[in-house]
Amino acid sequence: MGLVISAGVTIPDDEIILSAIRAQGAGGQNVNKSSTAIHLKFDIKTSSLPEFYKQRLLVLNHHLVTSEGVVVIKAQEYRSQEQNREAALARLVALIQEATRFQKVRRATAPSKNAKRKRLESKVRRGETKNLRGKVDF
Repeated sequence: MGLVISAGVTIPDDEIILSAIRAQGAGGQNVNKSSTAIHLKFDIKTSSLPEFYKQRLLVLNHHLVTSEGVVVIKAQEYRSQEQNREAALARLVALIQEATRFQKVRRATAPSKNAKRKRLESKVRRGETKNLRGKVDF
Protein backbone atom coordinates (compact mmCIF):
# COMPACT_ATOMS: atom_id res chain seq x y z
CA MET A 1 0.00 0.00 0.00
CA GLY A 2 2.57 2.59 1.05
CA LEU A 3 2.87 5.65 3.24
CA VAL A 4 0.84 8.62 1.96
CA ILE A 5 2.74 11.92 2.07
CA SER A 6 0.41 14.10 -0.02
CA ALA A 7 -2.29 13.69 -2.64
CA GLY A 8 0.12 12.50 -5.34
CA VAL A 9 3.11 11.25 -3.37
CA THR A 10 3.39 7.92 -1.56
CA ILE A 11 6.37 5.95 -0.29
CA PRO A 12 6.26 2.17 -0.90
CA ASP A 13 6.54 0.03 2.24
CA ASP A 14 9.71 -1.69 1.01
CA GLU A 15 11.67 1.61 1.05
CA ILE A 16 11.13 2.07 4.80
CA ILE A 17 13.17 -0.19 7.08
CA LEU A 18 11.50 -0.77 10.46
CA SER A 19 13.18 -2.77 13.20
CA ALA A 20 12.08 -3.44 16.76
CA ILE A 21 14.64 -2.66 19.46
CA ARG A 22 14.59 -2.51 23.24
CA ALA A 23 13.47 0.81 24.65
CA GLN A 24 15.77 2.84 26.87
CA GLY A 25 15.08 4.19 30.32
CA ALA A 26 13.05 3.05 33.28
CA GLY A 27 10.19 0.65 32.85
CA GLY A 28 10.56 -2.25 35.23
CA GLN A 29 11.29 -5.84 34.41
CA ASN A 30 9.24 -5.94 31.21
CA VAL A 31 11.47 -3.41 29.44
CA ASN A 32 14.40 -5.85 29.60
CA LYS A 33 12.44 -8.59 27.81
CA SER A 34 10.35 -6.87 25.15
CA SER A 35 11.44 -4.95 22.07
CA THR A 36 8.80 -2.25 21.90
CA ALA A 37 10.82 0.67 20.51
CA ILE A 38 10.95 1.13 16.74
CA HIS A 39 14.00 2.15 14.72
CA LEU A 40 13.00 3.59 11.32
CA LYS A 41 15.48 4.13 8.48
CA PHE A 42 14.63 5.78 5.18
CA ASP A 43 17.25 6.40 2.48
CA ILE A 44 16.36 9.61 0.66
CA LYS A 45 18.73 9.16 -2.29
CA THR A 46 17.49 5.69 -3.30
CA SER A 47 13.81 6.39 -2.62
CA SER A 48 11.09 6.82 -5.22
CA LEU A 49 10.23 10.32 -4.00
CA PRO A 50 10.04 13.05 -6.67
CA GLU A 51 13.33 14.87 -7.25
CA PHE A 52 11.95 18.09 -5.68
CA TYR A 53 11.23 16.26 -2.41
CA LYS A 54 14.67 14.63 -2.39
CA GLN A 55 16.48 17.94 -2.92
CA ARG A 56 14.52 19.71 -0.18
CA LEU A 57 15.13 16.87 2.30
CA LEU A 58 18.86 16.64 1.55
CA VAL A 59 19.33 20.40 1.93
CA LEU A 60 17.33 20.41 5.18
CA ASN A 61 19.64 20.76 8.18
CA HIS A 62 17.73 18.47 10.55
CA HIS A 63 19.02 16.23 13.32
CA LEU A 64 17.05 13.26 11.94
CA VAL A 65 18.82 13.35 8.55
CA THR A 66 22.38 11.98 8.46
CA SER A 67 25.14 13.32 6.22
CA GLU A 68 24.66 10.27 3.94
CA GLY A 69 21.03 11.25 3.33
CA VAL A 70 19.37 8.65 5.58
CA VAL A 71 16.49 9.59 7.86
CA VAL A 72 16.83 7.81 11.23
CA ILE A 73 13.89 7.95 13.65
CA LYS A 74 13.69 6.17 16.99
CA ALA A 75 10.22 5.96 18.51
CA GLN A 76 9.87 4.72 22.09
CA GLU A 77 7.16 6.93 23.61
CA TYR A 78 4.58 4.17 23.92
CA ARG A 79 4.56 0.79 25.61
CA SER A 80 3.25 -1.05 22.55
CA GLN A 81 5.28 -1.76 19.45
CA GLU A 82 2.36 -0.92 17.14
CA GLN A 83 1.85 2.55 18.64
CA ASN A 84 5.58 3.27 18.35
CA ARG A 85 5.49 2.09 14.72
CA GLU A 86 2.64 4.49 13.95
CA ALA A 87 4.46 7.32 15.77
CA ALA A 88 7.67 6.75 13.78
CA LEU A 89 5.79 6.75 10.46
CA ALA A 90 3.88 9.89 11.46
CA ARG A 91 7.16 11.64 12.31
CA LEU A 92 8.59 10.67 8.91
CA VAL A 93 5.54 12.12 7.14
CA ALA A 94 5.76 15.30 9.23
CA LEU A 95 9.47 15.70 8.40
CA ILE A 96 8.87 15.34 4.66
CA GLN A 97 5.92 17.74 4.73
CA GLU A 98 7.93 20.27 6.76
CA ALA A 99 10.78 20.13 4.26
CA THR A 100 8.52 20.78 1.27
CA ARG A 101 6.51 23.61 2.84
CA PHE A 102 7.29 27.07 1.45
CA GLN A 103 7.81 30.00 3.79
CA LYS A 104 5.81 33.11 3.01
CA VAL A 105 7.94 35.97 1.72
CA ARG A 106 8.08 38.72 4.31
CA ARG A 107 7.34 42.15 2.95
CA ALA A 108 8.75 45.05 4.92
CA THR A 109 6.10 47.56 5.93
CA ALA A 110 6.53 51.20 6.90
CA PRO A 111 4.51 52.97 9.60
CA SER A 112 1.77 55.26 8.33
CA LYS A 113 2.05 59.05 8.51
CA ASN A 114 -0.60 59.11 11.24
CA ALA A 115 1.31 56.55 13.31
CA LYS A 116 4.51 58.63 13.02
CA ARG A 117 2.64 61.79 14.01
CA LYS A 118 1.07 60.13 17.06
CA ARG A 119 4.42 58.70 18.16
CA LEU A 120 6.13 62.10 17.97
CA GLU A 121 3.25 63.82 19.79
CA SER A 122 3.40 61.28 22.61
CA LYS A 123 7.18 61.81 22.90
CA VAL A 124 6.69 65.58 23.15
CA ARG A 125 3.95 65.13 25.77
CA ARG A 126 6.15 62.77 27.78
CA GLY A 127 9.05 65.26 27.61
CA GLU A 128 6.82 68.07 28.86
CA THR A 129 5.67 65.91 31.79
CA LYS A 130 9.27 65.20 32.73
CA ASN A 131 10.22 68.89 32.50
CA LEU A 132 7.46 69.75 34.98
CA ARG A 133 9.13 67.43 37.51
CA GLY A 134 12.18 69.71 37.74
CA LYS A 135 13.04 72.12 40.57
CA VAL A 136 10.64 74.98 41.13
CA ASP A 137 12.11 78.52 41.41
CA PHE A 138 10.09 81.09 43.42
